[in-house]
Amino acid sequence: MKKICGLFAALALLVATPARADEIKVMTSGAFTEAYQQLVAQFQKATRHAVVTTYGASMGGAQDSIPVRLDRGEPVDVVIVIDAALEPLIKKGQVVTASRVQLARSMIGIAVRKGAPRPDISTIAALRQTLLQAKSIAYSASASGTYVSTELFTRLGIADQVKDKARRIESERVGAVVARGDAEIGFQQGSELLPIAGIDYVGLLPAAVQQVSIISAATATKATAPSAAKALIEFLASPAAAATIQKTGLEPIAQPTRLR
Repeated sequence: MKKICGLFAALALLVATPARADEIKVMTSGAFTEAYQQLVAQFQKATRHAVVTTYGASMGGAQDSIPVRLDRGEPVDVVIVIDAALEPLIKKGQVVTASRVQLARSMIGIAVRKGAPRPDISTIAALRQTLLQAKSIAYSASASGTYVSTELFTRLGIADQVKDKARRIESERVGAVVARGDAEIGFQQGSELLPIAGIDYVGLLPAAVQQVSIISAATATKATAPSAAKALIEFLASPAAAATIQKTGLEPIAQPTRLR
């Protein structure tokens, strides 16, 4: 109870009670989802603002991906995506450059169906052998999947051997595909795999072939509640939010608040 009270005290210092309630429309990618949902609940409780959320991939051409949603003019106040995915949005004038804030670091993990033998991914050689032996491989349609399909397989020297058994998953969590047995091994950001029922999380890629992605937030150029949007981003990037971000499988950029 003391810890919870301390967290709300920290939030109260960050977010002044607004003169009126605003509705904040947010588009967020999967890697930040678990942390986001917990933090937004705290933010709404501590303020009068209401947050309406849409989920989608940071990249790709799926109809529910964030870039496609923005291109067709869906209303939004805050965008939360892998940092590299913000660049094209900035070039298109869809988000405010100066509002860009880094929230967390995310890394790629591997999962198998619950109860299946846990493959060895402890070294590059072991990972390579595991993927060669796998009957099917799934990877996401976002940043982690782009890295896996265009760089990781090539670096491991197995691109030709796995091309016919590896597939890109659109508009669905890779963990869900693995859980129902449609893929033997799945790659996605660790924070996206951990909450999925029906899988065993094997762990992160070896450091030598890992890709660290930065998750960032920015205010949309056409935001209708820019002040409230700024307050939400400031809270998500604050030390008060760091512990929640960390426990959901991400590395917070801010250092956690030390609560007495």
